[in-house]
Amino acid sequence: MAKIKIKQVRSKIGCPKVQKQTLEALGLKKINAVVEHEATPSILGMVETVKHLVVVEK
Repeated sequence: MAKIKIKQVRSKIGCPKVQKQTLEALGLKKINAVVEHEATPSILGMVETVKHLVVVEK
């Protein structure tokens, strides 16, 4: 599978609890933090949930 880089670009303050938990599950704890994951359907679904807070690079 392809690797994707996920970067948090917006704050999670004021977001619903589910979105905060999704960011934590992805491994994002701070703004400008970058993590690398396999592009599996579960990871892509998590990214879709918080797409307004992150930027995805392929």
